[in-house]
Amino acid sequence: MRGAVIHAPRDVRFETLDDPKILHPTDAIIRTAVTCVCGSDLWPYRGLEPIGDPHPMGHEYVGFVEEVGAEVTSVKSGQFVIGSFATSDDTCANCRNGFQSNCLHREFMSTCQADYVRIPNAQGTLVPTSEVPGEEFWPSLLAVSDVMGTGWWAADAAEVKPGSTAVVVGDGAVGLCAVIAAKEMGAERIIAMSRHESRQKLAREFGATDIVTERGEEGIARIKDLTGGIGADAVLECVGTAQAMQQALRSTRPGGNVGFVGVPTRSPSTARSCSSPTSACAADPPPCADTCPI
Repeated sequence: MRGAVIHAPRDVRFETLDDPKILHPTDAIIRTAVTCVCGSDLWPYRGLEPIGDPHPMGHEYVGFVEEVGAEVTSVKSGQFVIGSFATSDDTCANCRNGFQSNCLHREFMSTCQADYVRIPNAQGTLVPTSEVPGEEFWPSLLAVSDVMGTGWWAADAAEVKPGSTAVVVGDGAVGLCAVIAAKEMGAERIIAMSRHESRQKLAREFGATDIVTERGEEGIARIKDLTGGIGADAVLECVGTAQAMQQALRSTRPGGNVGFVGVPTRSPSTARSCSSPTSACAADPPPCADTCPI
C-alpha cells in the first residue's frame, strides 16, 4: 500500500508500506476513504517537535471495514466507519466514566494517511454509519473523527451556558468547530479571535457575533473592551501555544472557565498540562481540559 511518511522537517514522502495485518483479536483493518492533515501534524513538519526515525503520519480517518479480529462484534466487513484519534475498548473504568480517550488500553493513531490502517480496540473505537454515505459527505464525517469532537469538548470543558459570552482562541478547524459548539450550547455572544479573512467569514456563518484580529496584549485588551472590562464567561483555547494559553487565561472573567484543547508543542497530549512556561495552572480561573473523549 501507499502512505505518507515524515522523514524530517518539511520532508514528507508518499511511500510503499507493508499492508497492515490483524495482530490481536480486538483489531480491525479498514480501507481508508478519506484522511487529512491535522494542525498537530504541523508541529514536527515545521521542526517544532523532534521527529526521530522516519514514521507514518495521520490520525483522522473514515473508511470501510476490510477485516475484523475474532473478538470484534460491533462492526463488520463492508461497513463504513468513523474512527477516533485515540483508541478505546469502551469497557474500562475511564471509558465507562465517559473519558474514552483515557482508556486504560488506549493507543494513539498515527498511521492513517495511508490506503489501509490497523485499528486497535476496534470494538470501542469504530462507529459504523447506518448505511454507506455518499462521497460528498465523507469530508464532513471526517471532521467527526477529531476536530468536531475536540471543538465540542473545548466548549464543554469551559462550561459554555445559555446566554453566556464565549471567546474562541484560534480559527483553525478545531476553533471553527468550537464556534459551532458554543452556538449549539446557547452562548449569546461568541467572540472569535481570528486574523484570516476567509476563516472570519466561516466563523460568522457558524455563529460568531464578534471578530477580534489582535493578538497578545492587544487581543486581551480588545476582549476586555468588548466585555465591559470584565472578561468572558468561557474561553475556548484551540491553538496550543504558550501565547494562546496566556491570552485565553487573561481574557476570562474571575470565576469563568477556560477549556483548552490546542495540542501544545513538545507534549503528547493536552492531559491537564499547562502549555505556558508560567504557572498557568495556579491562575484564576483555572484551566479545565483533558484529551477530548471522542
